[in-house]
Amino acid sequence: MQEILIKKVESKSDLNTFIKCQWNFYKNDPYWVPPLIMERKTILSKEKNPFFQNAQAEYFLAIKDGLIVGRIAAIKNDMHLKYHNDNSGFFGFFECINDQQVAKALFDAAKKWLKEKGLTRMLGPANPSSNDEYGMLLEGFEDSPRLLMTYNPKYYLELCANYGMTKAKDLIAYKLENHKVMGSEKLKRVQQLARDRYKLKISQLDMKNFAKELEKVKVVYNKAWAPNWGFIPMTDAQIDAMAKELKQIVEPSLVLFGEIDNQLAGFALVMLDYNYIFKQMNGRLFPFNFLKLFTKKKEIKWARIITLGLVPEHQKKGLDAVLYWEIVNRAHAVGIDLGEASWILEDNEMMNRGAVVMGGDPYKKYRIWQSDL
Repeated sequence: MQEILIKKVESKSDLNTFIKCQWNFYKNDPYWVPPLIMERKTILSKEKNPFFQNAQAEYFLAIKDGLIVGRIAAIKNDMHLKYHNDNSGFFGFFECINDQQVAKALFDAAKKWLKEKGLTRMLGPANPSSNDEYGMLLEGFEDSPRLLMTYNPKYYLELCANYGMTKAKDLIAYKLENHKVMGSEKLKRVQQLARDRYKLKISQLDMKNFAKELEKVKVVYNKAWAPNWGFIPMTDAQIDAMAKELKQIVEPSLVLFGEIDNQLAGFALVMLDYNYIFKQMNGRLFPFNFLKLFTKKKEIKWARIITLGLVPEHQKKGLDAVLYWEIVNRAHAVGIDLGEASWILEDNEMMNRGAVVMGGDPYKKYRIWQSDL
């Protein structure tokens, strides 16, 4: 048996290798979307990413015959531990050749690090948390991922299962088509009844008052999603960092706020699927690829509903139907008739039911794995 060397990432050069080795695993995959290298450097930076103000991580590379054959991150998320008190750590940024021994060496390295931190369970993949790219693709391999969703070879599922990992939770992505949503008489009726009964007013993102609008997001975000499995509160610094990343490509008419009696009731963040453009960039934004963000924008056919939530006192009133109705109409106005609602917990009955009412097709599924340490 050939020796597998597990090396900690200890320098900038090692981190560059950790990032760029990902290209080795997708050379002939037509569906993979290369991440922007500069974005990966930021998200993995323990100095630049505010996530690491409340978290620790170690990055590992697997080397065999002098070649990089895999990578993994081990993550201790203090916000998760504080909120859930379940003594769980995470693995993330996992890539591996189709070799069970390499996968075992990587998972063992992550487990060892997490165990040394006093943790007793490993969940993942989280890149680096449930507020970022989350889950391993389980179904829907013959399609590129939408913006900020994960993608991986199918054999990764076997590597995890053969290692002894089990399912913790599955996440669902729904495909939405304009004609199906607009053709739903039930949705049309429910959203109008809710709109009339509760006097819900919808407004879009005001780019001229971006900082003020961002404060509204902070009010709603952690309240709306708090009951969900795996939820981790986002700090103000994390929301600020996310907003900074998305501001350059946001479509204001698809970022919606709902108010009742001048009080915030809900929020929806919908982004055009810039993965269509990123796929053509091969990880490089400069010197000229950034121009594609503007010249090819009209070619984008999909949008992704990243978040759609209501504060607890306004849930289960049908108000989510109003937001969905507005999203689909506004997306059509900017030339988008295909959407993905993702991700939705498999046992989130309210959100799954809403997606089905809209004629949504559960066309992709993702898995969060678990393993005792």
